[in-house]
Amino acid sequence: MAPQVITDASTAPVLDAAPLTHRPGRWIDGWNPEDEGQWASVGRVIARRNLGLSIFAEFLGFAVWALWSIVVPRLPDAGFVLTVDQMFWLIALPTLVGATLRIPYTFAVPIFGGRNWTIVSALLLLLPTVALGVAVQNPELGFPVLLAVAALAGLGGGNFASSMANISFFYPEKEKGRALGLNAAGGNIGTAAVQWAVPIVVVVGAGMQLQWAGFMFVPLILIAALLAWRYMDNLSNAKADPRAYGVAARSRNTWIISFIYIGTFGSFIGFSGAFPLLLANTFPEVTITIAFAGALVGSIARPLGGILADKLGGARVTIGAFAVMATGVVCAIFALRAHAFWPFLVSFLVLFVATGAGNGSVYRMIPAVFRFGATDDEDRARRAKAAAGCLGIAGAIGAFGGFLIPRGFAISTTATGNIQAALWVIVGLYLVMSLTTWAVYQRRNGTYGSTVI
Repeated sequence: MAPQVITDASTAPVLDAAPLTHRPGRWIDGWNPEDEGQWASVGRVIARRNLGLSIFAEFLGFAVWALWSIVVPRLPDAGFVLTVDQMFWLIALPTLVGATLRIPYTFAVPIFGGRNWTIVSALLLLLPTVALGVAVQNPELGFPVLLAVAALAGLGGGNFASSMANISFFYPEKEKGRALGLNAAGGNIGTAAVQWAVPIVVVVGAGMQLQWAGFMFVPLILIAALLAWRYMDNLSNAKADPRAYGVAARSRNTWIISFIYIGTFGSFIGFSGAFPLLLANTFPEVTITIAFAGALVGSIARPLGGILADKLGGARVTIGAFAVMATGVVCAIFALRAHAFWPFLVSFLVLFVATGAGNGSVYRMIPAVFRFGATDDEDRARRAKAAAGCLGIAGAIGAFGGFLIPRGFAISTTATGNIQAALWVIVGLYLVMSLTTWAVYQRRNGTYGSTVI
C-alpha cells in the first residue's frame, strides 16, 4: 500500500506545512510539531487524540500498580492469615518492580512505536489483574505465591515512563510541559480511583468477593488496548538517544534531583500504598474507602505545583513543599498518639497535597537546572539531552521511595509496635532534602546565585 499524504480540507493550514504521510500500522512519517503550519493544520488534533488515549492507558497502569494497596487490608476478611510485615511486603513489592521497569519501558517506545507499545503494555496488565483474581480465592496459598502475584502489579508502574516518553515526541516545546503534566496527573488519579472503587465493588452481592478487585479491570484493559490499536499513532522519528542517559548520569545534578524526587514522588507513591492499611490497622472503626482522598488530592496538586513553580521557581516551591510535608507528618504523629482520626486524616491530606505540588515543582526544576549556563546552541542541545536523561533517571529512582516507606513502616512496627519511629525518620529526611535543595539551587552565594531555578 502506497503512503498517503494526510489532507483535510476542513483543516487547511494557514501556513505552509511540512507534509505528513501515513503508512500501514498507523505509522506517521515527517512528524515535526515545531513546524507551525503542520501543527496548526493536523498536528494538534493528532497529538491531542494520542494524549487522551495515553492518559486512559496510564490511568489503568497506575490503578493496577496501586491495586494491592487496597486489596491487602481486605485479605484477612477473605481468610488469609498474614503478619503485619508480610502485609507491608505485599504493598511495597509492586512499587519496587514498577520503579525498576521504568528505564526499559522508556526505551520501548522508540523500539516498538508509541501506539504499538501502548497496546502491549495495556495487555500486559491482564497478567496482574487475572492472577490477583484467581489468587485471592484460595486462602491456602503460601505467602511466596502471594508475593509473586503482587510483584506482577509492578507492570503498571512501568507504564508511566513509556507513556511520558511517547507523549513528549508529539508536542512542541512550548506545549510539552502542559501535555506531560496532564498525562502525569491523569495517571496519578488512577491510584485514587482504585482505592475508591475496589471497596465498593468487592462487597456487591453476597459476602466478600475480593476476586473482583482484579477481574473488574479486564474489560477496561481490553478497551484501552482496542482504542490504542484503532486510534493511536506511531511516529517514525520518535528516537531515544541512549547517550542522553550517559550524559545525565555524569552530572551531579541528576543524582541530587533524584534524591529530592525520592522525597516528593516517593512519598506520594509510598504513602498512597500504605495509607489504606494504616487506616485499617489504626482506626478499624473507620471505613478504608476514605483512603482514596489522599491519592486524589495529591494527583490534583501535581499540575498546580508546576504552575506555581513557573511563577516562583521550582526550587522555592520544592522547599516549601518539604516544609509542609514535614509539618503534616509531625501533626499525624501527634494525632496517632491521641488516637484522633480527623486530625490524622487532615494531616495526611495536607501531606498528600504537598507531595503532589512537590512532584510538579521538581519536574519544573530539571530543564531550568540543566539550561543554566548554556553558552551556545550546541551547548544548549547537549544540556537539553542531559535534561531528558535526568527526567528518566529521576523518575525511576524517585519511585523507589514508594518501596522504602512501607518497608520502613513494617520495620518500625516490628521493633516498636507502631509506625511513629519511621515517621520521625521521614521528617528528618524531609529536612535534609529541603536543606539540600536550598544549598544547591537557592543559596544566593551558590552556583546559581539569584537565578530562578
